[in-house]
Amino acid sequence: MSAPAAAPAVARTHVVRLPGFSTRVHPRTVLVCGILAAVVVVLFLVSLATGDYRLTLGQVTSALTGHADGLVRTVVLDWRLPRATLALLFGAALGLGGAVFQSLTRNPLGSPDIIGFDSGAYTGALVVMLWWHGGVGQQTTAAVVGGLATACAVYLLAYRRGVQGFRLIIVGIGVSAMLGAFNTWLILTSRLQDAMGAAAFGAGSLNEVGYGQLWAALAVLGVLVPAVLALGRRMRLLEMGDDAARQLGVPAEPTRLLLVAVGVGLTATVTAIAGPIAFVALVAPQVARRLVASPGTTLVGSALTGAVLLQSADWTAQHLVPTTPLPVGVVTVVLGGSYFVWLLVKEGIRS
Repeated sequence: MSAPAAAPAVARTHVVRLPGFSTRVHPRTVLVCGILAAVVVVLFLVSLATGDYRLTLGQVTSALTGHADGLVRTVVLDWRLPRATLALLFGAALGLGGAVFQSLTRNPLGSPDIIGFDSGAYTGALVVMLWWHGGVGQQTTAAVVGGLATACAVYLLAYRRGVQGFRLIIVGIGVSAMLGAFNTWLILTSRLQDAMGAAAFGAGSLNEVGYGQLWAALAVLGVLVPAVLALGRRMRLLEMGDDAARQLGVPAEPTRLLLVAVGVGLTATVTAIAGPIAFVALVAPQVARRLVASPGTTLVGSALTGAVLLQSADWTAQHLVPTTPLPVGVVTVVLGGSYFVWLLVKEGIRS
C-alpha cells in the first residue's frame, strides 16, 4: 500500500490586532513586498542619476532635498523627476488594474489589455486627440469614458445569468479586435502629422511627459489607488464565489461593477497619458503571486511588481539605443513575450 500523500504546507500567518481593527499578516508577503519596495527606490534613484549627463547618487539626493542648484537641480527636478515618478506610478497602476481583472475573471488571461478595456481607452484618447486636439485633461477624461464604455459593452455581451470569467475574456478579445480596426481607421483618415503622433502615442511612450501629465496622473490615481486597496477584502471574498461572498455580507454584483470601474480607471489613466503599455498588467500580478506564494491575487505585491517592471523597461528604453530612446511599450512587449516563452517551456517540461 502506498504511503499517504503529504498534506499541503500552510503558510504561517500572524494576527495583528489594534483597537477596532485586526488583520492577518503573512511574513513572506511582508518580506517580498519590502524587497520589492527597496528595488523600486533603487530604480527610481538610478533613473534620476543616469543619462547623457551622469550624476552621483549624492548629487541626486541633494537635488531631491533642495540642497543642489544650477545644472544638477535642473537635470534632476525639471528633466528627469516627472518621467521617473510617472514610470513608478503607472507601473503600480497597471499592476493593480491587472490584479483586479485577473481576480474577477479568476483567470491569468483576464488582463485589461487582453479583454479590450485598454483598446477602448485608447479609442477615447484618439478621438479627442485627432478630432478635437484636446489637452491632457480632456484625453484622460475621454480615455476613462472609452474604457468604461468598453467595459459595459463587454459585460453586457458576456452576461448570461451572471458573468463567467472565460466568456468575459472571449467576448473581450472580440471587442478588442473591432476597436483595434476602428483605431486603425481613425489614424489612416487623419492628417499625416496627426497620424504620426497618434502612431507614436499608440506604441506607449514616456518620452514626452512632464509635470502637467504628472499632476493629472496624481489627481486621478490619488483617488483610485486608495479605492482599490479599500476594496481588496471584498475582491478576495469574491474569489471564493458569489454565494460565499453574499453569505459573508458582500453584495456580489455591485462590488464587481465597482471593481470594474476602478480597474478601468487605473489603466485608462495610464493609456490617456502614455498610450497603451502592454503586458505589465498581464504579467505583474502573476509574478507577484509566485513571489509571495499566494493562492490568490495580492494587490500590494502586484503594484510593487508592476512598478519594478515598468521602471526597468523605461530605463532600458532610454539607454538601450543611445541615439533615439525607444517607446517603453516596445520593451514591455519584449519582456511580456519572454515571460510567456518561459511559461510555455515550464509547462512543457511539466507535461
